[in-house]
Amino acid sequence: MDPHFWNALVASLIAATVTAAGIAVVYRFDRWCTERTAYFSCFAAGVLIAVSFLHIVPESLEMNHDAAFYLLGGYFFMFIFNRFVSSYVCNTHGHAHYALGLIPALGIGFHSFIDGIIYSITFTASTFTGALASVGMIFHEFPEGVVTYMLLIKGGFSRGPAAAVAFLVAGLSTPIGMLVSYPFVSPVTYPTLGLLMGISAGTLIYVGATHLLPEAEREPKKYSLIALGAGICVAAISTIAGH
Repeated sequence: MDPHFWNALVASLIAATVTAAGIAVVYRFDRWCTERTAYFSCFAAGVLIAVSFLHIVPESLEMNHDAAFYLLGGYFFMFIFNRFVSSYVCNTHGHAHYALGLIPALGIGFHSFIDGIIYSITFTASTFTGALASVGMIFHEFPEGVVTYMLLIKGGFSRGPAAAVAFLVAGLSTPIGMLVSYPFVSPVTYPTLGLLMGISAGTLIYVGATHLLPEAEREPKKYSLIALGAGICVAAISTIAGH
C-alpha cells in the first residue's frame, strides 16, 4: 500500500483521537461545563470565527480567487438548512430545540470531513507538506470536540447521545473524509480544494456568529469577553503553528 495513504490515515486518526479526548474531558466534567456554557459558547465562537478568517479564508482564496462566492454560499446554505430543519423536521416531531445543537454540529462535521480531504491531498503531495498541514489542523481538534458536545447538550441532547453524535460528526468524519477522498485525490486540484474550503469557512462562520455568540449574549457572564479572547488566541496560535 502507498506509504502516503498510511501517513494520511494515521494523521486523520490522530485528529479523531484528539477530538475524542476533548469530548471525553467535557463529558467527565459535564456538570461543571454545563454551568459555564456561556463561557464555552464565547470560547467556541472565538475559535471558529477566528480560525475561519485567519486561516481557512486566506488559504481558500490563495487556492481559488472565486472561493469568496462559495464562502457566501456555505453561509447561506447553513441558514436555509437551519430554517428547514427547525421548521419542518424538529418542529414536526416536537423537538424544535434540537436544532440549536444539531445544525451547528452538522456544520462542524462538514468542516471535519473537508479536513480529511486535506490530509489526503497534502500527504499525496509530500510527507513534509502533509506533516506541516497536520500540525495546525490537529491542534484545533480538542476544542472542536468540546464545542460540538456542548452545542448538542445546549440543544437538549442527553449526555450519551451528545457524546456519540459529537464523535461521529467532529471526530470520525475526518478519517472518513480521508478514506473516501484518497482514491480520487489525483484529479482534485488545489483550485477545487479552495472552493471546498470556502464552503467550509462559510459554515463555520455561520455556526460561530449566528448560533454561538447570540446564545452567549442571552446569558451574559462576567468573564465572557475573556473567554471569547481566549478562543481567538487559540485560533491564532493554531494558525501560526500550521505555518
